[in-house]
Amino acid sequence: MPKKLQISSYFYTMALPAGEILRKYFGYDRFRPLQEQIIQSVVSGKDALVLIPTGGGKSVCFQIPALMLDGVCIVISPLISLMKDQVDALRANGISAAYLNSSQTFSQQQAILDSCYRGEVALLYISPEKLTADISLISQMARPSMFAVDEAHCISEWGHDFRPEYMHLGALRERFSHVPFVALTATADKVTRKDIIRQLKLKDPGIFISSFNRSNLSLEVRAGVKPKQRLAEIAAFIRQKRGQSGIIYCLSRYNCEELTSDLRMLGIQVAFYHAGMSAANRSKVQEGFLNDDLQVICATVAFGMGIDKSNVRWVIHYNLPKNMEGYYQEIGRAGRDGLPADTILYYNYADLTTLNRFAAESGQADISLEKLKRIQHYAEADICRRRILLNYFSENLNEDCGNCDVCRNPRKHFDGTHLVQKALSAITRMREREGAAMVIDVLRGSMRTDLKEAGYHLLKTHGAGADISSFDWQRYLMQMLNLGILEIAYDENFALKITAQGRDILFGRTKARLTVLPLLIRKVSSTSGIQSSHVNDEDELFEQLKKVRRKFSLEEDISPYHIFSDATLYEMAKEKPLTEQEMLLIPGVGEHKFDRYGEDFLDIINSYPVQKTRKGR
Repeated sequence: MPKKLQISSYFYTMALPAGEILRKYFGYDRFRPLQEQIIQSVVSGKDALVLIPTGGGKSVCFQIPALMLDGVCIVISPLISLMKDQVDALRANGISAAYLNSSQTFSQQQAILDSCYRGEVALLYISPEKLTADISLISQMARPSMFAVDEAHCISEWGHDFRPEYMHLGALRERFSHVPFVALTATADKVTRKDIIRQLKLKDPGIFISSFNRSNLSLEVRAGVKPKQRLAEIAAFIRQKRGQSGIIYCLSRYNCEELTSDLRMLGIQVAFYHAGMSAANRSKVQEGFLNDDLQVICATVAFGMGIDKSNVRWVIHYNLPKNMEGYYQEIGRAGRDGLPADTILYYNYADLTTLNRFAAESGQADISLEKLKRIQHYAEADICRRRILLNYFSENLNEDCGNCDVCRNPRKHFDGTHLVQKALSAITRMREREGAAMVIDVLRGSMRTDLKEAGYHLLKTHGAGADISSFDWQRYLMQMLNLGILEIAYDENFALKITAQGRDILFGRTKARLTVLPLLIRKVSSTSGIQSSHVNDEDELFEQLKKVRRKFSLEEDISPYHIFSDATLYEMAKEKPLTEQEMLLIPGVGEHKFDRYGEDFLDIINSYPVQKTRKGR
């Protein structure tokens, strides 16, 4: 793209309202939920904490304000690959952006800062280490209009991906008190949210929490599947999804390499990715995946943060993840374009043993073990999995989703109101100060020394649940957590807290339905089919449009989805626009992209057989 086009585009946008910028550069007629409110808040100078799930449009919340404010938006990002990916996407939209990192020479970095000084760059992506080391020079050359802290959960020790280098960012808020700070993340529970605000020293921030419900993702857990059968199922699944991009997450580097070797032996083209590889090899694998040259990757959690590839159609967890936050973020890499996508989690006790050991040996053993327990019970649950997932992030889904394995194969339930009330009464009488173990001991009538010293043996609820085993009480309490009746205060020694929904049950305003406790591990029949999202990848016109997209991708050395997403191509294939005006009505087609690519796509559609193209017109 000619530099002057980027520069003139940037200066022109400063006079445009947010909605026109969205249409002109991003190709959409309306904002997604919360985006417009967040943009207005930031432009007015307020700090913000933004929680929007992967694929929900977080980036627009700081990219559009960056085009409306005078100066450079400094975007703090943890990974080089993330910076490059987002900068490529912005440039493809006609927006001037750049990044600074250790892969560049001094002269390259200086040239970028010179461009910032001349007002030619709207957004500058940078790592937290680089920013804190060179803050004086960067702030002189790139006068900050705002700061956007991406993957903000990395600043919290309560978060699932804590990074010490983020800890220095709080000092920036004090130094640049006159510009707004925006902290953005896809995954943070209540405790992590509070910690992000405290660590970044945000000033009276607006808190924007979008729905965590990604209804286009199917959820499935397959428990107790033996290794050979698991390999056969995964290979069959990949063949069924031929031509579609997918990620298999593994617990260890060894698992990645071994599974890759096994799948190759079965004739599947696949590569592995983990932190033990050289930077050059990791980059080669990642670029192959982003450019659609490589369909399947076996990876550790080292792969994926911030990768904006919109057409990942499935994610498989070969092992149980360490926590719900990581699991949610990893499955969120599928279906970012809004089209149906599949997620499958394999689970067995060998994984659990390994993860328990890792958690016990970590720097935060207590919280790591507690969070592991939550993902374990998600995997073992017999109620709608999406309800469990959303309740973990303090969002209540009032009905079953219909798009998970439990909903497709319903479990038996019973009226558990009286049982739940016993537990809630005990928790209330202990003033919501105790964790699950003490609550169960009180209900069971234990006479432990510390229980008696606390006076809990005198409570009316002491022994009220003696007819239920400790093990079953654990599982009932986990159901209550999964249903949103209870929540855990990780920062208060894991005390159980009663939610508003729980209080309604306690005081008889609503009833509680629990699942009849099943055997812990149910073997899945080897003949049962894995559900498919049935994406119509065979559509002739869609395939031809993909070829045009691929041509531009190779010419410009950018990922295909930065040109147009699969969802945009599907919409073209469905609506079959024949003029510029019709093409600009397709979501994802902005003015800049039409000027650059539109005629070639229109040529393909216009050359398509008339009877197929203009049916009913």
